[in-house]
Amino acid sequence: MDRARQFAAACIGSLSGAPRHARRLRHLLAGSALATAGGPTGALAANEASSRLLGSSEVVTFSVLLGVVSAALFSAIWMIRQRSRLEDENRALRSSVSDTKHRNARLQALISDKNRRIIVWDGFSQKPELLGQLPPETGAPTADGEFLALGRWLKPGSAAEAERAIEALRSHAQSFDLVVETNRNEIIEVQGRVSGGQAFVRFVALNNLRREAAELQLERDRLEQSLTVFQNLLDSLDLPVWQRSKDGTLVWANAAYGEAVEARDAAEAVREGRELLPAIAREKIRASSTTDTPFRERVSTVVRGTRSFFDVVDAVCPAGSAGIALDVSESEAVREELKRTLQSHAETLDHLATPVAIFDGVQRLQFYNQAFQRLWDLDTAFLESHPDHGEMLDRLRAAAKLPEQLNWRQWKENALSVYRAIDTQTDLWHLPNGQTLRVIATARPQGGATWVFENLTEKVDLETRYNTLVQVQDETIDHLSEGVAVFGPDGRLRLSNPAFRAIWGITEQQAQPGTHIRDIELACAPSYDGADGWKRFGQLITSFDDERPSDRGVLELSTGLVLDFAVTPLSNAQTMLTFVNITDSVRVERALTEKNEALRKADALKNDFVQHVSYELRSPLTNIIGFADLLKTPSIGTLSERQAEYVDHIATSSAVLLTIVNDILDLATVDAGIMQLDLSEISLTDLLDEVAAEFADRLQESQVALEIVASDALGTIVADHQRLKQILIKLLANAANFAPDGTKIELKCWREGADLAFTVSDSGPGIPQDVLRTVFSRFESHGSRGGAGLGLSIVESFVSLHHGTVTIDSREGEGTRVTCRIPPGRLPAIVAAE
Repeated sequence: MDRARQFAAACIGSLSGAPRHARRLRHLLAGSALATAGGPTGALAANEASSRLLGSSEVVTFSVLLGVVSAALFSAIWMIRQRSRLEDENRALRSSVSDTKHRNARLQALISDKNRRIIVWDGFSQKPELLGQLPPETGAPTADGEFLALGRWLKPGSAAEAERAIEALRSHAQSFDLVVETNRNEIIEVQGRVSGGQAFVRFVALNNLRREAAELQLERDRLEQSLTVFQNLLDSLDLPVWQRSKDGTLVWANAAYGEAVEARDAAEAVREGRELLPAIAREKIRASSTTDTPFRERVSTVVRGTRSFFDVVDAVCPAGSAGIALDVSESEAVREELKRTLQSHAETLDHLATPVAIFDGVQRLQFYNQAFQRLWDLDTAFLESHPDHGEMLDRLRAAAKLPEQLNWRQWKENALSVYRAIDTQTDLWHLPNGQTLRVIATARPQGGATWVFENLTEKVDLETRYNTLVQVQDETIDHLSEGVAVFGPDGRLRLSNPAFRAIWGITEQQAQPGTHIRDIELACAPSYDGADGWKRFGQLITSFDDERPSDRGVLELSTGLVLDFAVTPLSNAQTMLTFVNITDSVRVERALTEKNEALRKADALKNDFVQHVSYELRSPLTNIIGFADLLKTPSIGTLSERQAEYVDHIATSSAVLLTIVNDILDLATVDAGIMQLDLSEISLTDLLDEVAAEFADRLQESQVALEIVASDALGTIVADHQRLKQILIKLLANAANFAPDGTKIELKCWREGADLAFTVSDSGPGIPQDVLRTVFSRFESHGSRGGAGLGLSIVESFVSLHHGTVTIDSREGEGTRVTCRIPPGRLPAIVAAE
């Protein structure tokens, strides 16, 4: 209202300078205002006054002015109201903006935390918005572009994982929670979320407990990955690998283990608890393996029906144990074959008339033949002590058996240089006793050297006599059975004998004196055209060396003849070729070699056959014995008296047959040379008690008594417990077979020094003297209750394995006494150390 009055006063003031009509209007307005202020009476008085003052034209003008003033008043009032409304809206907007700025400041303060940084993508926009920062110690860059290059400041594995997760977040709205590691080994938590069409990725630097938890999670992931890699690696190996718990239960195995135990897969092998190693080996592993000294030993087991050998390594850890087995069956067979070959080679060398000695890599004597011992006249005890080669040379020199040398040390070093050489070394030794030796030293592939001493004394004497006789009478050599040809230094033939011409199939005209060696080579070519034959002879004969080398070897002609040739330098620069026909001896040697190989293969085939058949028989026999015992149990049903008798017969016969099969398998194992004794310290008193208890039923069946005569102070002995018990039981069973009913057999044990001696005696019919020689032969059964004839053979084999002796004293009608002597063995080094 105040503003309206002010507006009206302004309008009246504007009319004060107007013309007369304006002045009248001013009066009129003033009157109107008074009328308005004074009520109806005032208005009536004003109208009357105005009517007196105004005329008709003045009335029109006044009306127009009144309309203008009214419109102006109405506009002023409307503008005042609009301005008031706009001011109210402005105050409300300013208040809303202030609140929004305050809220935005609080959010900005929250986002700008130094321990986190947020990346925001709006929809499918490729340009993100980055908010906040990470601590400098994390190595995260502050620049937006560098921060988005995750591979520059995160470790490769963490960067790749984070980029894949971000891609899945933006493409498929897949939320994620990751723990990544920076290049500075700092731990950062990465969270990805989608909200309101926007993708958020938050990087949070961890500390305190959350950091430790994240580090543990990373460590767990790394350990799981490492464990997976190792398990995959072990599964790809063709070596059986297994893991056991603390109680020895199989908890994991690789594929090779499952295949070895004939399971469909490793899981089935673990689930069914199939064992690769025998029970004795597992018990030995459990007893000997420790955290400091893992079990390492060669173990024999059966894989797919075949006896195999494994080098087993089993290590103990706090959670249990783990082991691996390396199949060495093939190398074991090769080792045994090499051992037999070396033994055969040694036996062959021992029968040679040429002295031979073999030294190992450390120059110690490992082999010598009888000719070597006779040549140097050395004590057997000295040779068996494996002396050093240098020591042997010093001893021979002290005994005046070696050539005298001005510089002994230099000569000795040259002689022993063969151990560092590659090629064969040859030397001539002129001994003080007049002998001349050709010493051939050849380095061995496995280390060491082989020394061959060829006695050239007789040959040198023969050459001397031959040269003397050549000067006197050329036809002396015509009566020699050896083919001889002598060539001059110019390579031309000086003389030859008929044997030479007959061997090479040439005529006397072709072997005329003066014929060049090349012509001789052409004449002999139909019989032998080898490049190492006459060409080599020509090179040796026509050589310009001051010392013409000698040579010898063997040639096999196309005619079938085998010649032993020798190229010998003579005086006056002449050279003699000698050819000896050794065809018959070579043929005999080849025939013997082929026969020996055939016998060896037959023996191996026999052993393989016996082992295979024995194993295939033992499995069904075990089933028969098991089912027979099962039929005896009351839970199956009640058997009639005859049925029970038949079942007893089946069980007894099966047990006897199983014993025979086991005996055959034991003998085959001994023959194959693969049986090894399980040596341990045995209490002899306990052993005798076990034998007596196990043999009680047999004594009752045989209606004989057993008397054991032994001192309580027998003590202990190192031997194979199982094999020693088998020896005693086999001897007692053999005695019980022949002892008359109602008699007794005696087992007497005593100690002879450290050895164990025992006898088994019976009062049976005895053994005839003609049969006594074959009593240890296999399948030799004597008497009506003799059995399969394997008992005494097994006794002899097991006693021999213990390095003992067994003898039999028997007379017809007076009984039999078997005496055994068992020396103590040595415990393995690992057991002795414990």
